[in-house]
Amino acid sequence: MNHLVGLLRPAMEDVQSRHANPLVVDAGSGNAYLGFVVYDLFLKDAQAGELLSIEGRPDLTERAKGRAERLHFDRMRFQTAHIDAAEYPERIHVLMALHACDTATDDALVAAIKHGADHVAVVPCCQAEVAAQLKEKKAKPAGSMSLLFQHPWHRREFGSHLTNVIRALTLEAFGYQVTVTELTGWEHSLKNELILGRRVHRDNRRARLQLQALLAETGVQPRLTRLLGITPAGADGSDAGAMAASEPAPDAEPTPDAASSGAPPEP
Repeated sequence: MNHLVGLLRPAMEDVQSRHANPLVVDAGSGNAYLGFVVYDLFLKDAQAGELLSIEGRPDLTERAKGRAERLHFDRMRFQTAHIDAAEYPERIHVLMALHACDTATDDALVAAIKHGADHVAVVPCCQAEVAAQLKEKKAKPAGSMSLLFQHPWHRREFGSHLTNVIRALTLEAFGYQVTVTELTGWEHSLKNELILGRRVHRDNRRARLQLQALLAETGVQPRLTRLLGITPAGADGSDAGAMAASEPAPDAEPTPDAASSGAPPEP
C-alpha cells in the first residue's frame, strides 16, 4: 500500500498544483484502506480536495464511512454502487482501482476515460473474460499464435497478459502516456501489475489502429473495448494493421490541462 501511494505521489502533486478542488476516485474501494492513506497523506492538511470511494458492498461502505467520521476526514465521500453503475461527477482528476476483479477494472477505466481523468492507476486482478473468449475461438488467430493458449494454464496466463496489454493500449488510444510496472515483489502478491496513465493528448490515432489490429489478430473483444466502441480491424472494412504501421506519431494537440502542466509530448 505504501509503495503504491509513493507511485501515486506525482499524480496527486500534479492535480493539486493545477486544480482548485481536485477529485480522487477510489473505484471498488473495499474497506477503503487505500483511500484513507491517500486522504491522510495528500488531502487532510490541504485546503481543498475530495476523495470519493465507490464500493458495491453496503457493509463495507458503512464501516468505512464510520471510520472517516471518527477520523474527521470530512472530505471523504462514500457511494454504495458497482463501478459500472456508480454516479460519477462530471470531472475526475485521479482515478485508482486496486484489485478490481476481472471486468470491474475495465469499468473503472471506462469511468476514467469518459470523465477526463488526468491520471489513472489500476492494479488488475483475476482476469478471466479474455481467456474465455480465447477458449471459444470465435476467430482463430493466423499462423501459430493459437499455440500460445492451447493448454488451459497457458490460456489463463496469456489471456491475463493480453487483457492488460489491451488495457494499456486503450489508454494510449485515448491520449494517455502509459507506464506498466510492478507494484510490489512477487513474494507479496501475484496480482501486482500496475498500469499508470497520464493524459497528455486528446487521442492517439496510431495507438487506436494498433489496438484494432491486435483485436483482429487475437479474435478477442473484451468489455473495455466494447464499452468504448472500439472494433477489431476489418469490422468496418479498414485495414488497421497496415495503417498503424505507417501512422506517424500522435498529431492531436495536447489537452489544455496537459499543456498547462508542462507534460512532455508523447513519444
